Amino acid sequence: MAKEWYVIHTYSGYENKVKANLEKRITSMKMEEQIFQVLVPTEDEMELKEGKKKLVHHKVFPGYVLVEMEMSDESWYAVRNTPGVTGFVGTGARPIPLQPHEVEQIMGQMVTEGEGEEPAESPVRQRIDLSIGQPVRVTTGPFANFVGNVEAIDAPHAKVTVMVSMFGRETPVELAFDELEKV
Repeated sequence: MAKEWYVIHTYSGYENKVKANLEKRITSMKMEEQIFQVLVPTEDEMELKEGKKKLVHHKVFPGYVLVEMEMSDESWYAVRNTPGVTGFVGTGARPIPLQPHEVEQIMGQMVTEGEGEEPAESPVRQRIDLSIGQPVRVTTGPFANFVGNVEAIDAPHAKVTVMVSMFGRETPVELAFDELEKV
C-alpha cells in the first residue's frame, strides 16, 4: 500500500485542535505505520494596519487538514472518528488522494510551523487595509507628507500607485505598502 496525502474536513477554526487530537490518536492507537503526517497549511502574510507592519500566519485552507497516510479500514476509521473531523474530501464513500502536483503546490506556498528552522525563502505576502480611491499620506522618502488618493494596488509586488498633487498637477507615484498611512 502506498502512502498518499488526503484532505479531511474539520469544523472551521478547529484545524490545530484536530491536528493535535489526531496526532495523539495515532500514538495511542499505534497507527504510526499507517498515518505519517498531519499538516495545517499556513502561509506568512505581512499585514499593514494603522501604519504598522505585522507578520501573521494565515491558514491556506480554513476548515481543512492534510493527512499523509496509507488508506486502510483501520487508518480511515482512526482519522474519521477523531473529534472535530467531519469527514474526508472525496466523492462517495472513498476518499480521493491529492495528486502529486497538488501536494507540491501546497507545500511550496506553505510555512511549516514548529520545525525549528525558518524556510530559506518563504514567500511572505503583503496585505494592506486600503482600497482604490482612499486618501493616504506618504510617510517616507521624497514624497513624505504628500497626500493623495490610491489609484491602483499591486498586492503581489506590495506596491500602491497614489495620485499626488505636484506643481498643480495630479501625478502617479508608485510606493511600497509601508510608505503609506491612511488619512
